[in-house]
Amino acid sequence: MNSKIWLSSPHMGGNEQNYIKEAFDTNWIAPLGPNVTGFEKDIETYLKEDMHVAALSSGTAAIHLALVQLGVDIDDEVICQTFTFSASANPIIYQGATPIFIDSESETWNMCPIHLEEAIKARISKGKKPKAIIIVHLYGMPAKVDELLAVAIKYNIPVVEDAAEALGSTYKGRKCGTFGDYSILSFNGNKIITTSGGGAMVCNTKEKKKNTIFLATQARDEAIHYEHSQIGYNYRMSNISAGIGRGQMEVLDKHIKLRREMNTFYKELFKDTKEVTVFTEVNQNRFSNHWLSCIIIGENAPFTKNELYHKMTEANIETRPLWKPMHLQPVFKNAPYYGSNISETLFNSGLCLPSGSNLTKQERERIYRIVESLK
Repeated sequence: MNSKIWLSSPHMGGNEQNYIKEAFDTNWIAPLGPNVTGFEKDIETYLKEDMHVAALSSGTAAIHLALVQLGVDIDDEVICQTFTFSASANPIIYQGATPIFIDSESETWNMCPIHLEEAIKARISKGKKPKAIIIVHLYGMPAKVDELLAVAIKYNIPVVEDAAEALGSTYKGRKCGTFGDYSILSFNGNKIITTSGGGAMVCNTKEKKKNTIFLATQARDEAIHYEHSQIGYNYRMSNISAGIGRGQMEVLDKHIKLRREMNTFYKELFKDTKEVTVFTEVNQNRFSNHWLSCIIIGENAPFTKNELYHKMTEANIETRPLWKPMHLQPVFKNAPYYGSNISETLFNSGLCLPSGSNLTKQERERIYRIVESLK
């Protein structure tokens, strides 16, 4: 059988082991050290906008700490994009709060500003002003940032920007991960760069970064003994993982270029295929890292979503349905939802295709042959 073609596998740059070796040689085997500090500085330099970064154990941990710092508590409500991975919404439950799910708009597949305002008005009318809004840049595609932030500012609700999939993407020339009151990144194994696991909180003040690190290291007060005046968490990134991240930052722009080339490959592959649309930017305001390249397959296409999925699977090629909306998940079945079912339509007709920056010419040819056989 042919070797497995993964959807999005880790892609090492070559220098990661040098940073890891240095950590071992200097015995920095801890959730602090030169690699952690260096990795944070590398991200801050990359993002610009005078951002302050705290390296954490996961993107989920970053969302959780953002909600903690925004004062989200039991019986509060937090607005969240429904078309996303569950990690965007789960931390709302950690805090005992209720998620309020918002549908997508069709251009970026991200949170619809119209439904967002509709939801805010409805919740306020019930005496429940939301405590925060979690927006997502899905598959690396920047959301309608201006419109969403305008609604958030109008109602004075803070924004948590989930840029887990969007490192390197830009909106009007500004990097995703710099727009929220708190913003988060992910370095999971399948992301555009990885630390084997891990994430980061991006803060717009030094004070927020300092408090994030305080909470992420068990909230230990300044004392010669172990003194705790509030609940803390074990969410800091290790110096070993951060060493991988430092090596990965050296090849980030190269990885983005290669991912975008995969998106171009699919646009060319499907350009004459009836009712198959490759997800891409609708205007020059957005630059997507195309973390994952996705397609929508219409009713009159020469093949169905399931036919393509199964044909790829038989050829040992990984594909994946688009995210199942959170309001359709059994665990969130009782959560309020505002929308017009655009996300449900996308889920029913869309597929993620292999998008890794390390895909070879031969692997692209294998994908090409499968698609051509179905046309």
